[in-house]
Amino acid sequence: MTKERGNWLDTAHPETRAIRSGVKRTPEGEHSEPIFTTSSFVFESAEDAAAKFMGQDGANVYSRYTNPTVRMLEQRLAALEQADAAVATASGMAAILSVCMAFLQAGDRVVCSRDVFGSTTGLFQNYMSKFGVDVCFVPLTDFEAWEREVTSSTKLVFCESPSNPLCEVADLKRLADLTHRVGAKFVVDNCFCTPALQTPLALGADIIIHSATKYLDGQGRVLGGAAVGSAQDMAAVTAFVRTCGPAMSPFNAWVVLKGLETLFLRMEAHSHNAQKLAEWLVSNPQVLKVHYAGLADHQGHSLASMQQSHYGGVLSFEIKGGRDAAWRFINATELMSLTANLGDVRTTIVHPATTTHGRLSDQQRSEAGIAEGLIRIAVGLEHIDDLRKDCDRGFDAL
Repeated sequence: MTKERGNWLDTAHPETRAIRSGVKRTPEGEHSEPIFTTSSFVFESAEDAAAKFMGQDGANVYSRYTNPTVRMLEQRLAALEQADAAVATASGMAAILSVCMAFLQAGDRVVCSRDVFGSTTGLFQNYMSKFGVDVCFVPLTDFEAWEREVTSSTKLVFCESPSNPLCEVADLKRLADLTHRVGAKFVVDNCFCTPALQTPLALGADIIIHSATKYLDGQGRVLGGAAVGSAQDMAAVTAFVRTCGPAMSPFNAWVVLKGLETLFLRMEAHSHNAQKLAEWLVSNPQVLKVHYAGLADHQGHSLASMQQSHYGGVLSFEIKGGRDAAWRFINATELMSLTANLGDVRTTIVHPATTTHGRLSDQQRSEAGIAEGLIRIAVGLEHIDDLRKDCDRGFDAL
């Protein structure tokens, strides 16, 4: 048994678990986690094969559902989220799909916050509803709406907090209590905060969703996702992934493992830069409103202060002049990368109304507060002065 697998990890700080949890060394004694780039595993005998195919604990059979590198990532992420288990998937959307397929059937009801990633809306509205699942969307911060829509037929309650791209904040404990009163499962997309800033299971959530593509990797290198929760719930998700195959590759798992080692340092730095940029943007006369929970006048500031250790690296702001002005601003920037991804050490900028939320109807975007003049910046780790100068290029273009 390696030192990393001793009981001392149970009481270690999260920053330590992000580096040491889940390590499995081979007889070669490598220091960094190995990548098991194999599709299948060889058995010692027919009896050994039979036992492993029947689910012998820790046995490796086929990399679609049992790969040591992927298992290391799952164990580390579960340790960070204070959960029993995790299931790694090919992408964040694959994680959401896997949870839906594990727990929903025709006639069930899903209540989802309106303020979610556009593809999440599409999955629920265009595909889950296609198979007889009733789907309802409500404003994230309107608790009375949640109370009206979460009924006895509800099986899944889903939200992002903070939301994309307006950074609205849900009262997770209150929503968890409401969900559990009707016997449903409360699922929280923790992509924006990661376990470095927020642990929703400690607030009553049942399942956590991650797009590991974002902050968990942190450098925009690979796709990946994960569902995290109790051993029983993750067994149901594993059964779907095993059968249907939306699994994470060993190489991608290894890259995300490396990303987790610096997660706490990065999230603190992202949050610091975003706070400085948000405070600076507020003073610009071309800006109508800045959406960032770290601002004292943000609707969710007090709640975020209780639920999160920092406010995260994503902000959005609305400028005067609508789409034309937003596009001119974006096109004039030179440092920030024009890409819809986020969670990178490199700052990214995007126009949500025509990209991440572009497939929504005009009414849906209006209801979600996605204005034509809205710009989202996922603040990276460049120097804050350089980020301000780049924004000045955008303002000069107006």
